Amino acid sequence: MKVLIVDDDVVDRKVVKRTLCASSDSHHEVQEATSAAQGMSLLSSSQFDVILLDYRMPEVDGIEMVSDMRAKPDMGNTAIVMISAYDEPSLALDCIEAGAQDFLAKNEITLSKLEKAILFANKRFEIEQRMHKSYLAVKRMAEKDPLTGLSNRYHFEETLKILIASNKRVTSKVALLALDLDNFKHINDTMGHAAGDKVLQQSVKRIRKCLRNNEGFARLGGDEFAIILGNITSGDEISRIANRILDSFNVAFNIDDKEVHCGVSIGVALCPDDSVNAQTLLKCADIAMYRAKQNGKNGVSFYESYYQTEFNQRFLIQNELIGVLENASFRLLYQPLFSAKDKSLLGFEALIRWPEMEPHFTPEEFIPVAEQSKLINRIGEWVITTAFNQLSQWHRQFNTALTMSVNISAVQLHDSDLLPYLSHTLERLSLSANSVILEITETALIKDNKKVTDILRVLSGRGFKIALDDFGMGFSSVSHLMEYPIDIVKLDKSMQTSNESSDKHQRIFKALALMLKTLDFVVVAEGIETKEQLLQCQQFNLERLQGNYLGLPLNKERSELFLASIFDV
Repeated sequence: MKVLIVDDDVVDRKVVKRTLCASSDSHHEVQEATSAAQGMSLLSSSQFDVILLDYRMPEVDGIEMVSDMRAKPDMGNTAIVMISAYDEPSLALDCIEAGAQDFLAKNEITLSKLEKAILFANKRFEIEQRMHKSYLAVKRMAEKDPLTGLSNRYHFEETLKILIASNKRVTSKVALLALDLDNFKHINDTMGHAAGDKVLQQSVKRIRKCLRNNEGFARLGGDEFAIILGNITSGDEISRIANRILDSFNVAFNIDDKEVHCGVSIGVALCPDDSVNAQTLLKCADIAMYRAKQNGKNGVSFYESYYQTEFNQRFLIQNELIGVLENASFRLLYQPLFSAKDKSLLGFEALIRWPEMEPHFTPEEFIPVAEQSKLINRIGEWVITTAFNQLSQWHRQFNTALTMSVNISAVQLHDSDLLPYLSHTLERLSLSANSVILEITETALIKDNKKVTDILRVLSGRGFKIALDDFGMGFSSVSHLMEYPIDIVKLDKSMQTSNESSDKHQRIFKALALMLKTLDFVVVAEGIETKEQLLQCQQFNLERLQGNYLGLPLNKERSELFLASIFDV
């Protein structure tokens, strides 16, 4: 056993050394040091099993040497027995608290006691080392994400708090980036969680290459990550790093020999501009990240204060939507659809409305929130059930073949339950599919072209009429008319002309109408508000008309009165 004696008293060193060497059962290799400095020097070049350290020495005493040793990892792997001419319990406790494993008074040194002290000190030190390793392992588990090796949310938030507090003394800023992988759930659902884990690990490697060495990088949970950028003096620095990250995702991932495409949306919040509170800053970065998602994904968005108002509005609407759905308290209004030739009634369009309650929201406000939260599928089922029930009742009551138009969102088109639900509802009510018109907007055609094409072809094959709504606004493309099984085109109300409309506007409207007629589409003119607009649509030989001039959206009771007046019931 290698033993180091550190004592400035030559007589005491000889007594200890002689006592150790008196043992016949064990061999001790003993070295001596006359000061703490000499002892530290020997420790830096040699490894010892135990140190017998005098408590009182000139310049640096034994407790100070223990503290210095324990502060240096390369010198901390040695058991320590403190020895002293003073036999006081408080002194022994001070030595143990400083990091020694045992204490022995010099006037009590015997071979038996010294060997026991060395044995016990080694065993205690071994136990302490195991406990310390366990503590470090638990600490790593508490601070690190096991899949990626990044900091977890708790450790990241603590780091952010410290950085924000220290940044108050400087003029630079701290930037917090919130990152969320785009379409990651689809990868998990279609390829399995093992593939999803590989995407996460490869994503971390790509992002790391875009960062400087001193950036804080964490996995907050799922496919959410966060990055702290310190000492920021301009927004350009943040943009450069964010754009490097975006560019790194342009290359497909190779997962089990399959190409997987996955983007990333990034939200940025600044301290102190947006907040000096860690939790609030994280919230701001999250809100900005959701804005990046809304803007088309795979982009970066810097936090703006008005995002908070919009976020709060979306949160309020989503909470209210759940309650309205549970109580089935939405309202449907029915707007008549007329023949342009003789103004005869052809059918109705079912229009969803918020219940007559406060707070009140328009469809333009609550439908996007319903789509984002996937509540639109449940809402859509309610609309289908309510509208089809009403159509079936009117067919029986008025002995007529009216049609019913229902709006189908882009999210619903990707729902595998849509077709079975439509078919089951028709069968239950003994309705024909050709009495139903499914209205879609062109935004639905932009997402996942093949999947939308397939479902629309199946729906068309089952006898449903497909109408393209709001044509002429936003994303209008003639190619969509050729690619998809569309039967009816509804010209957006913004295309309607008025007395104040320019001649060019009127020519565009006429040209669109002529083109659609030439392509054999049934054309519906929406937004008829005046007699002049009605006459113009008739002049252009449009088949169907809809608008407040001809008929306002009506609730069930008023619709029935309207029908009764037409059919003399």
